[in-house]
Amino acid sequence: MSSSPASVVPTDAAPGAPTLTVEVTRGVCRMLLRHDCIAMAEVPLGDGRRADLMALTARGEIVIVEVKTSRADLLGDGKWPDYLQHCDRYFWAVPQGFDLTPLHRPDFLPDRAGLIVADRYDAAIVREARTVPLAAATRRKSTLAFARRAARRVITLTDPDADGLGWHG
Repeated sequence: MSSSPASVVPTDAAPGAPTLTVEVTRGVCRMLLRHDCIAMAEVPLGDGRRADLMALTARGEIVIVEVKTSRADLLGDGKWPDYLQHCDRYFWAVPQGFDLTPLHRPDFLPDRAGLIVADRYDAAIVREARTVPLAAATRRKSTLAFARRAARRVITLTDPDADGLGWHG
């Protein structure tokens, strides 16, 4: 299954060697968990996009976090505004030492998009994301898809062969 927990590791990663992306993702997940926000990596969205991290808060808000570990990746990503229609809050997550200058430019919507700086152990919110509530129907659909995907991932952890049983979600 392409959305298994192991798919968090990019294909260019050396076996057994954590990449910077994996480390930042881990730190962000730990920070979100401390805030009672449950995250899942590599979440397909309804429009064919894939969020690096999607999380649900205890109040049911949907948070999307896009992880960037290089300036080129950040500046070359033109798809990220599409994510805004799938979440109440949107964050960029970058490693410590990352040049934050581009993220303050108007085209990166600093008044809407939050900013997280992370390492493999933890993360900190440097700029809070503005909340823009989703429509109720969109929230319901996204929350249900999130829950079903999370449950499916748990099932494949205990029964890897279950992946071929015809689930398409």
